[in-house]
Amino acid sequence: MGKTEQFEDLPIWQNAADVAIAIYKLTDQGKLKSDFSVKDQIRRSAISVSSNIAEGFEYGNNKEFVRFLKYAKGSAGELRSQLYILYQTGNLPSEVYADFKVKVVEISRQLSGFMKYLKESGR
Repeated sequence: MGKTEQFEDLPIWQNAADVAIAIYKLTDQGKLKSDFSVKDQIRRSAISVSSNIAEGFEYGNNKEFVRFLKYAKGSAGELRSQLYILYQTGNLPSEVYADFKVKVVEISRQLSGFMKYLKESGR
């Protein structure tokens, strides 16, 4: 893997940012549009994934980057939990839930792999 100059070039950050953008759009429609506390919480979880990836990258060393990738992974789990609850309470259609779940599980998998890579590479 070559040296990445900016976090925006990381596919994992791009995937996380895409999910956050989709969450923002999702929460601007239907029942979620007027449920301000849920809307705020799920948006914060979603944006936290990409934000932690970016913040960790900017430290420029593996130890700090891995620490922030762990935070990002935790936020991805939080987001999955919130999506599940929205689905189970009838606030999220099954196909929307399934699509987001696949994407967020994949981001979590990528984060785990990236952390392993960074720990082994000694950047």
